[in-house]
Amino acid sequence: MSNQRIWLVRSGFALGILGLVLFGCTAALTENAQTDQAGSGASASASSESDRAAIRAHRVALELVQSWQLNLPQGERFDASGLYEQRDGTLLTVSDREAAVYQIELLSGTNSANLVKIPDCFTPAQLAPFANEKLDRYDIEGVAGDEQGRLYLCEEINRWILRWDSTTRKVERLNIDWSPVRKYFHPTDNNASFEGIAIGGGRIYVANERQSGRIIVVDQKTLKIIDDFMPRPSTAALGDIHYSDLSWFGGHLYVLLRHHKVVLEIEPSSHAVMAEFTFGAIEDAPEAAYRKFLPTGTMEGLAVDKDFIWLATDNNGFARVKFPKDIRPTLFKCRHPGSNL
Repeated sequence: MSNQRIWLVRSGFALGILGLVLFGCTAALTENAQTDQAGSGASASASSESDRAAIRAHRVALELVQSWQLNLPQGERFDASGLYEQRDGTLLTVSDREAAVYQIELLSGTNSANLVKIPDCFTPAQLAPFANEKLDRYDIEGVAGDEQGRLYLCEEINRWILRWDSTTRKVERLNIDWSPVRKYFHPTDNNASFEGIAIGGGRIYVANERQSGRIIVVDQKTLKIIDDFMPRPSTAALGDIHYSDLSWFGGHLYVLLRHHKVVLEIEPSSHAVMAEFTFGAIEDAPEAAYRKFLPTGTMEGLAVDKDFIWLATDNNGFARVKFPKDIRPTLFKCRHPGSNL
């Protein structure tokens, strides 16, 4: 997904873009002040200065271990809009331009990696039952998996959660009633929708990206919404929040905020922010920085394990500043601050 791409389509000049942003921020300030404490039994994280000070004490800059450029499948543009690490350490990613899942093959002795499409997975035939209801293309913004080995995708335009079973080779669309959290959904902007998904502790976590940003919690068995909340970094006391991806590891939920260039570690029951991991220096380094039309972040993929925090860029077809002909996305491997390595 790309704020840059959508805004470019919607307005042909920067003043129009600025007006939309200012309007959204003003509305978010009012709405969040009224609803941040009221959502499905949720309580706001970092709701006081003392809370934010405590979080800042656990604010750590990530250390880059290695990075790879993701080779474009068949030379076609690929926007890495989500990331998931399977139990065996295999990394999967998705693009916001098609319904498919790709395995990332890290090539030894090089800083390149291949993207290999998983066969017979979210195919047009498997998705055919939903064709009459589909608006526009499949805009896939997140990927996750459960203990049964099933894969989940969150689709932004239609606000769908899709699940693929590797045994039956079938896709189902989860029948979730979103009415308890519909007040956080923008009525017309389908580019401010589902942006990340994670599975853990018997729950499905879905990130409503912005306008208004919200983490939605769904019971995995009943498919009922049981909670929602709005975690904030210590540097953002007010205004809307942009969530870009989610990851589950070690009983905690990890939340990627691309605009604030930070990953939040969340205790899911209390919604408490346990730690913040910043990556601005990594993203903005001369070797890594991408060209941008607007000063937005590019990170949209997140996966966490005991040793590493993985990040991936959705650079919207833009090249890196230092390499103007290379539009490949980047995969970053960062040391987990809690690792013993």
